[in-house]
Amino acid sequence: MSFCSIDQLIGQTRLVKLQRMAAHTNSTVLLKLEGDNPAGSVKDRPALNMIVQAEWRGTIKPGDRIIEATSGNTGIALAMAAAIKGYKMTLIMPDNATEERKSGMRAYGAELILVSKEQGMEGARDLALAMQADGKGIVLDQFNNPDNPAAHYASTGPEIWQQSQQQVTHFVSSMGTTGTIMGVSRYLKEQNPAIQIIGLQPAEGASIPGIRRWPEAYLPGFFDKSRVDQIMDITQDDALTAMRRLAREEGIFAGVSSGGAVHAAIKLAEQHDNAVIVAIICDRGDRYLSSGIY
Repeated sequence: MSFCSIDQLIGQTRLVKLQRMAAHTNSTVLLKLEGDNPAGSVKDRPALNMIVQAEWRGTIKPGDRIIEATSGNTGIALAMAAAIKGYKMTLIMPDNATEERKSGMRAYGAELILVSKEQGMEGARDLALAMQADGKGIVLDQFNNPDNPAAHYASTGPEIWQQSQQQVTHFVSSMGTTGTIMGVSRYLKEQNPAIQIIGLQPAEGASIPGIRRWPEAYLPGFFDKSRVDQIMDITQDDALTAMRRLAREEGIFAGVSSGGAVHAAIKLAEQHDNAVIVAIICDRGDRYLSSGIY
């Protein structure tokens, strides 16, 4: 008898159609449900790949300690992957993250270090590198590690192409580390250069978990602006409104960045005839309940 292990369940997430929210258009909006991954988000894919590739190169070995700065989903995914592979895990994140995210990391056995909201992700990244310099562990560096977008080139992109029956015309993704959009863009453009890649960033003043407007000095090292055809600013209200409608009208319980992606996808559906628009639903809504957004 042959049985799978939990890491083999990462990927092959479902692609589902919006039933009501885009019904006033003649385009099709499809949602990639990444919350179905074992640790609950799209970050399961790069988290496992970064560890597997680091093992293959000999950078890490079981029993080592990994250090990573995270805003939440990558941390939970890395904590799961570290538990699977036998690594110790230290995660550094801003203290304004939801309790569900903090508890999820600890549940997988990770040690959690909090920096202030003011220090933010930039401060968390700086601290991770300082700890590595002090010999306290190894930083995988999701923001500059090419194994991050490579995971999406190898899995997310091909899945979208196949599941959309090669009909996808637009791909919409929130931009945090930008690993998802970089990897998927590369793959889809190789299949059909006409496919439009739309990246989302928060509008000025918006604070949307998982979407960043990076200062130039902290831009992810693998980000290539030429791979993104259009960048859309997403307001807090638009992301939250679409997120709540997604649950109430479509039965899809997702996080705030996913609401932003759906808002953008519907706008595109209104602007283009007979388009097939695929948007990434990064995670599940239960990760945000304590914040009161529902």
